[in-house]
Amino acid sequence: MDRLLEATSHAEARHFWFRGLRRFVGPLLDAAVSGRERPRVLDAGCGTGWNLRTLTPLAGGHGIDLNRTGLGCARRAGLTRLARASVTALPFHDATFDLVTSFDVLYALAGSDARRGMSEMARVLRPGGTLVVNVAALNILRGGHAVLAEEVRRYDRHLLRAEVEEAGLEIVRLTYTNASLFPLILAARVVQRLAGLRTPEDTGREISVPPAPLNALLDGALALEAACLRAVDLPFGSSLLCAARKPGR
Repeated sequence: MDRLLEATSHAEARHFWFRGLRRFVGPLLDAAVSGRERPRVLDAGCGTGWNLRTLTPLAGGHGIDLNRTGLGCARRAGLTRLARASVTALPFHDATFDLVTSFDVLYALAGSDARRGMSEMARVLRPGGTLVVNVAALNILRGGHAVLAEEVRRYDRHLLRAEVEEAGLEIVRLTYTNASLFPLILAARVVQRLAGLRTPEDTGREISVPPAPLNALLDGALALEAACLRAVDLPFGSSLLCAARKPGR
């Protein structure tokens, strides 16, 4: 995980995948805090803190992470509302936050821990608050990134819906993302599995920024997809994105 976060810190400003994620989640975050004065926000598994610094609805929010490398990057960037903690045991009182986010964390937890994490995030949400979660999707896409990210499982729509609803939340939006790149990702992951999944050192290139022309092309494809996502949900993709609401006012 240290290697993943170090690679992420160098890539997340320019890499097409991170730029795409920010485009996908932006409208959901804006809707979650719309009309709320001084919303309280938590990024559960904040990594390097990039999202807390660059996504306006998260700016000034709280962040937790277990990894010292990620928290070190976040602190060097000037973030202060940080704690070293697990998503399975959040160090906050019940009903503290209007918005809780968790980007690519739950898939690295065993099933019981992932459910506990989901319940914890629901616990710290205020009634009427929103949880936004992004996870890796579809077992057929397991490949080199699984080694680097210490991936335990990949989700499908049914599994994520079940865990969200078990935590007492109501689904607002549930869609796959990165559908426009699905054929390329599938081909790459099949080749990786046939070649044999290797060590984190061998798979570090998974997070490196592609050559500029290719990165721009893939970034453009995800920008178009993000525009489509404002109107429709997608039936497949390499990630699953969910927004869910805690009942009450």
